[in-house]
Amino acid sequence: MTLREVRGFAFDLDGTIWAGPHLLPGAAELVAALRRADYPLVFASNSSRYGSEALARELTRLGIPAARHDVIAAFDLVADEVHDRLGSVDLLAIGTGELASALEEAGHRPLPIDRWREAKAVVVGNDPLFDFGRLRAASRAVASGAVFFAVNMDERFPVADGQFDPGCGALAEAVATAARVRPIVVGKPHSRLFEAAIARLGCSAHQTAMVGDNLASDIVGGRSVGMFTIWLEPQPAGEPTTQPDLAVASLIDLHRLWLGGRATPDATS
Repeated sequence: MTLREVRGFAFDLDGTIWAGPHLLPGAAELVAALRRADYPLVFASNSSRYGSEALARELTRLGIPAARHDVIAAFDLVADEVHDRLGSVDLLAIGTGELASALEEAGHRPLPIDRWREAKAVVVGNDPLFDFGRLRAASRAVASGAVFFAVNMDERFPVADGQFDPGCGALAEAVATAARVRPIVVGKPHSRLFEAAIARLGCSAHQTAMVGDNLASDIVGGRSVGMFTIWLEPQPAGEPTTQPDLAVASLIDLHRLWLGGRATPDATS
């Protein structure tokens, strides 16, 4: 399988399309070129703060027009994962207000942390207000038998100027350590998000490229479901532990390679 055979693209967001409040170089141009050539594409995000609607608005604001249907977020999949395993339940939502609202809209019943004993599940997303009280309530609930879900296990997510914020995984690890229970993980590298992206694109897995900057989530997960994997590696740091099908330094380089490999007459347009 080569880049020339790819018929649909799934792009990670944090660290691939954007970093903090800015698009990465070449992102808008590559997306626009793929759309002009009628290649289906979707943005496949491990986001645990915001769902697809908010992410689509942010893409549009930054210069890549997008609708909710163009984005698949782990944030949006966690409610279904809980429902598939437990039905509609009382739970603790350790995350943003948007996470609690999404779970409630799906039929679950978020509880205040002082009612942790009643929780049948604990869902951990990225939580800017995470503190000792939330950690105590979540870990006690899980240790008492509540089923533990994490939107993702990303330790960090990139923000502007090469900095990072602690990710959902950092908070989930704190709960897991205190409760001595490992979570059920919804996002990458687990298959649910990749399978949703493939279905949305309407291509077979081997004709779909997963483009991302995170070897452990984007590349490992994409390979596990048979996707063509493209690793965005701005600063090479030795031999990767997982081999992508293609490594590029930037989206500008990926754009150039895609144009060079196309068999269509307008390949240089």
